[in-house]
Amino acid sequence: MGDDVERHEFSREDRTRYRTKVRRCLDVFTRMLEEERFEVDRPMTGLEIELNLVDEAGDPAMRNAEALEAIADPDFVTELGQWNVEINVPPRELAGGGFAELEATVRTSLNQAEKRAREVDAHMVMVGTLPTLQARHMAVDALSGNPRYALLNEQVLAARGEDLEINVDGAERLQMTADSIVPEAACTSTQFHLQVSPERFPAYWNAAQAIAGVQVAVGANSPFLLGKELWPETRIALFQQATDTRSDELKEQGVRPRVWFGERWITSIFDLFEENVRYFPALLPICAEEDPERVLADGGVPSLAELRLHNGTIYRWNRPVYDVVDDRPHLRVENRVMPAGPTVVDTMANAAFYYGLAHALAQDERPVWSQMSFSAAEENFLAGARRGIDAQVYWPGLGTVPVVELVLRRLLPLAHEGLVGLGVDERERDRLLGIVEQRCLRGVNGATWQTRAFHRAYDGTSLERPEALRRVLRGYRDLMHTNEPVHSWPVAG
Repeated sequence: MGDDVERHEFSREDRTRYRTKVRRCLDVFTRMLEEERFEVDRPMTGLEIELNLVDEAGDPAMRNAEALEAIADPDFVTELGQWNVEINVPPRELAGGGFAELEATVRTSLNQAEKRAREVDAHMVMVGTLPTLQARHMAVDALSGNPRYALLNEQVLAARGEDLEINVDGAERLQMTADSIVPEAACTSTQFHLQVSPERFPAYWNAAQAIAGVQVAVGANSPFLLGKELWPETRIALFQQATDTRSDELKEQGVRPRVWFGERWITSIFDLFEENVRYFPALLPICAEEDPERVLADGGVPSLAELRLHNGTIYRWNRPVYDVVDDRPHLRVENRVMPAGPTVVDTMANAAFYYGLAHALAQDERPVWSQMSFSAAEENFLAGARRGIDAQVYWPGLGTVPVVELVLRRLLPLAHEGLVGLGVDERERDRLLGIVEQRCLRGVNGATWQTRAFHRAYDGTSLERPEALRRVLRGYRDLMHTNEPVHSWPVAG
């Protein structure tokens, strides 16, 4: 959810001052692009995983502060809801055995954290939407204690001027209103970061947008929300609605949502930052003391704090990131489309598929985004969320095809080619892409496993629905710890 902030009351003067400062940051960012100030020598990848805390029965455990105190690892931080935590995995290169090292690091960290969290009666679960969440967990007092979340909640509701409405029409229908942004905490994701040069950024961002629908379809893991069976990747619809600052009238006027796929292919990373500044008013108008123009003129690296804070309140599914590490500025594509889980190895397979495919498409002399409309990419994204692994998507040269056919025939070979270009170890390429292949051949991902397990437990039995979902979650949690890929999981009776 971004950097910590202190509690504030904002005046009209604060907002005017902040708007001016953001635009100055954008001007400085433009100069940095023109003067080639960015680190490009060592392309790095990073990873963030949002997690749910549950009790022994499988219900949400509202104790992330206690769990983090027990875990005592700076890589673990709070997230929006009291049943959420997040692990930030240090960046690394993927060449050679990078994926194996990354998998080992994540597994070790999660296993140690799980052991310590048990001391406060909490277990960690990687899943896109926690199936045992109920309406009683959606109260505003479920927000984490970090003042940023209370402040963000106040600003979203103030901008909207009315309660939030959540409507998802899937296998069943969910309609609810919320007087806080707590429902957003039901969305737990995996975020892949890829550091790229300014020159290559547009190609990688466009590639990521083009494949977002396919990623979501084959990796869907969010079929249940508040007891209802909805979309295979319900998290997409929920996140879009849970932070929507627009009233119905503003939607009708075409005002852009803060959770946004975008509306065009880009030719520069500047396009994205400039759109963010032009289209979206500030949610957290907090100004830093730094004068970015003076810092740049003196040969330093400006933090561009206001631009970064503003960027952090606009939730593009593929987000541009400006960051400074060890006084060296760099740019990243943050891929935010994937749910958490089901296992670490499934997460690594999703990462290998994404990094390999994005790299291959970004190198293509006739890129895919020159052959398809941006609206087709967005339609694919929504189809992947609504239909999951059974989705039909559009691809140039093939037309509208089943997503599994597209992956098996066209995209897995491209992903393999991309991983070769990234220098990834052959055994790692074959192992991880083989997991994606088996999902497609068997028609099984996290969402299909959860729905099949639920119907096996619930249909024709005397179990109440909440208890059936707890049973599914407990079985899921046990299988998650085996680190066997989800396509191989049995469906318990």
